[in-house]
Amino acid sequence: MLASDLISDDVPPLKITDTGDKALQWMEEFRVSHIPVIEGTQFVGIVSDDDILNMDDPDVQLGSAKISMIKPHLTATQHPYDALKLMAELGLTVLAVTDEQNNYVGAVSIQNLAVKLSQMAAIREPGGIIILEVNHVDYSLSQIASIIEGNDAKVLSMYVSSEPDSNRAEITLKINKEDLTRILQTFTRYNYTVKATFHQSEFMDDLKQRFDSFMNFMNI
Repeated sequence: MLASDLISDDVPPLKITDTGDKALQWMEEFRVSHIPVIEGTQFVGIVSDDDILNMDDPDVQLGSAKISMIKPHLTATQHPYDALKLMAELGLTVLAVTDEQNNYVGAVSIQNLAVKLSQMAAIREPGGIIILEVNHVDYSLSQIASIIEGNDAKVLSMYVSSEPDSNRAEITLKINKEDLTRILQTFTRYNYTVKATFHQSEFMDDLKQRFDSFMNFMNI
């Protein structure tokens, strides 16, 4: 999956000839706080609701307004994780996608990104979840995969996270089996710390609640 696969028609771009008032109307209509701005086919920048609210006159065209639009964007061939990183770091609800010549290709909304990433993570595939906690120096992907495959199972997806100042990593594994007993016993035998386990139904219920809360927050 590439950034181009994340593009949706949820949020159209504004033109530099559009007014601040129109930008606010669109943000309210599409339930976002940011919208890309274009001039012809070229990507100009991202305008935010704060930019518009700070304008002296919202009826002025965006191209003439005294606002400094930020210019974060992805090229169509970048990975979805790049989109996630940029949107998280900058607090964006929408991110522009361009080609190599800075021509505007489309936009990625935070809502669509969440849906696509859930598909990448094999969340809806049947199976179970294991969360391990390991020291960074002890982390071995090959050993973890070997333990799982040695119990006639497969890793459907994996996510690694850690706190900035911590020497511990948390590894979330989606496995294609719901009965994790043998796998857990093997991890214990190899002195892995099993932080949590979930059956598919438990995990999906928890995930659905979190996702619904997130989408409700985004729709405020």
